[in-house]
Amino acid sequence: MSILGLKKKQPKTFKVKVITMDAEMEFSCEVKWKGKDLFDLVCRTVGLRETWFFGLRYTVKETYAWLKPEKRVLDQDVPKDSPITFHFLAKFFPEKVEEELVQEITQHLFFLQVKKQILDEEIFCSPEASVLLASYAVQAKYGDYDPNFHKPGFLAQDELLPKRVLMQYQMTPDMWEEKITAWYAEHRGIARDEAEMDYLKIAQDLEMYGVSYFSITQNKRDTDLQLGVDAQGLHIYSPNSKLNPNKSFPWSGIRNISYSEKEVTTFTIKPLDKKMDVFKFYSSQLRVNKLILQLCIGNHDLFMRRRKVDSIEVQQMKAQAKEEKARKKVERQILAREKQMREEAERAKEEMERRLFQLQDEARLANEALIRSEETADLLAEKAQIAEEEAKLLAHKAAEAEQERQRLEVTALKTKEEKRLMEQKMREAEQLAVKLVEQSERRSKEADHLKQDLTEAKDAERRAKQKLLEITKTTYPIIAAYSSPPPPPEGGEMVLDSGSMQIDFKDSDMKRLSMEIERERLEYVEKSKHLQDQLKELKSEIESLKLEEQQQQQAGVYSFRNEARGYPPEPPYMPHSNRNSAYMAQMAFFEEV
Repeated sequence: MSILGLKKKQPKTFKVKVITMDAEMEFSCEVKWKGKDLFDLVCRTVGLRETWFFGLRYTVKETYAWLKPEKRVLDQDVPKDSPITFHFLAKFFPEKVEEELVQEITQHLFFLQVKKQILDEEIFCSPEASVLLASYAVQAKYGDYDPNFHKPGFLAQDELLPKRVLMQYQMTPDMWEEKITAWYAEHRGIARDEAEMDYLKIAQDLEMYGVSYFSITQNKRDTDLQLGVDAQGLHIYSPNSKLNPNKSFPWSGIRNISYSEKEVTTFTIKPLDKKMDVFKFYSSQLRVNKLILQLCIGNHDLFMRRRKVDSIEVQQMKAQAKEEKARKKVERQILAREKQMREEAERAKEEMERRLFQLQDEARLANEALIRSEETADLLAEKAQIAEEEAKLLAHKAAEAEQERQRLEVTALKTKEEKRLMEQKMREAEQLAVKLVEQSERRSKEADHLKQDLTEAKDAERRAKQKLLEITKTTYPIIAAYSSPPPPPEGGEMVLDSGSMQIDFKDSDMKRLSMEIERERLEYVEKSKHLQDQLKELKSEIESLKLEEQQQQQAGVYSFRNEARGYPPEPPYMPHSNRNSAYMAQMAFFEEV
C-alpha cells in the first residue's frame, strides 16, 4: 500500500515489510515518518485498536530492539536493507487475558504468538499441558471434530507439540495424534475465538509466559544472573533456571528504578519498604539496557493503568466487544441450529436416499422374484400336468396292482388251503404209514409165531413119527403073528387107529401152508417198503411245493412293487399240471391203501 501525500511534489519514500503472526505486508513510507506513523498504519491495516500491547520489533547486531514511536524511523538503528523488515508482535502481556483482551483480532494475535513461543520452547510447557493446548489449537483451526471428515492422519502436517516433548517419549506421530484427537473431540461446540481464549487462559499460568529475560550481573565481579520483566514486576533468576525466581519485585512494591550510564550501566531498584535492601545489578550492553528500561516503563504503566477506571475509548471498545460477542453468540446459535437442521436434513436426505435405494432394490428383487415366480408357475403347471398324468397312470397301475394283489391274495389263500389239505393228507398218510408199519410189524410177529408154531408142529410130527415108528417096531411082530397086516393105503397116508386116537399126517399141506405164510409176509414187507418210499417222495414233493409257494409269494411282491414303480407286471406263477396229476395219483393210491 502506498501513501500518497497531499502535495503536488511526491516526497521521497522507502520500502518497509511488516510481518505479523499470520501475514506479511509491504508499505511505502515517507522519509519523515516517525515510528508512530508506521505503527498506526499497521494497526489500521490489521484492524487493531488495542495498540498498547504491541510494537514493531527489528533485529540489529544479533539483538532485537523495538521501534520507538517518537523518533523518525530512519533515524533509529534500523537495518539499511530495502525493504526494511519489522515484526509486528506483542510487546507487553496482560495479567488476565480474559478481562483485558477485548478485540477478537487482539486475542488471535496473542494466541498465534504464544503458540509459536511454546512450540519454539521459549515458554516451557509440560507434556500434559502441551497436549491439551494442542487440542484447543486444533479446535480453533478445524472446528468441531467429525470422525467422517477428520480421518486418521489429518494432523500429520500440523506442528502442535514442542520437539522436547516429542523426544521425551517414545511415541509415534499416530499415537500423539490419537491423544490430541481424544481431547479435541471433547471441545465440540466451542467457537474459534473461544478456543483461542481457552488456549491463552491455560498458557498464562505457565511460569515463562510473558517474561522477557536478560543476562545481568549483581556486582562488578560478574556474578551471572537472569533478569525477568513481565506484567507482574521484576524477577531475579539463577543462570540455569528460568522457572522459579530467586527474588521478585512486584510493581506495586517498587518505589523507584534508577538508571545510570557510566563506565558500566547500573540499575537500582528501590522497594517501597525502606527496611528492604536496595537491589543493584549491572549490564554491559547499551542496547540491552535501553530495552530493559523500555520494558520496565511500559509494563509499569500498564500495571497502573489496569488499576484505574477504563478510559472512554476502552469502555466503548468493551461495550462494542460485548455487543459483538452477543451478536456472534446469537449468530453461532442460529448457525448451530441451521447446522443442526442441515445435518438433520442431510441425514433425512441420506435416509430417504437409502430408503429409495432400498425400495429400488426391493422393487428390482420383487420384479426378479415375480419373473421367477411366473417361470416357476409355468414350470409348476407343466409339472402339475405331468404329475396329473403320472397320477392317472399311477392310479391305473394302482388299480392293476390292487387287482393283482387281490388275485395274489386269492392265490395265496388257495395255496394256503391246498397246503393245508396237503399237510392234512400228509398227516393222514403218515398216520396210515404208521398204521401200515404197525400192521406190518404185527403181521411179521404173527408170521414169526406161525413159523414157531410150524416148527413146533414139525417137531411134534417128527416126534410123533419117531414114536410111531418105535411103536410100530414093537407091536408089528405080535400083530403079524396073529394076522397079516393090511396093505398100506395109496398116497403114503397112514392111519393109526389105537383106541380113540387117530393121527393124520400130510407133508404137502404143511409145506404149502408154510409157503403161503412166507409169501404173504414177503408181499406185505414189499408193500410196506414201497409205501415208505412213496411217503418219502410225498415229503420231498411237499417241501418243493413249499419252496415254490415262497418263491411265488416273493414273485408276487416283486411284481406288485414293479407295477407301483411303473414296470410291466410279470405273469403270475402257476404250478405245473404234471405235478398236480402225480400228486393226485399218489393221494388216490394212499386212499386205496
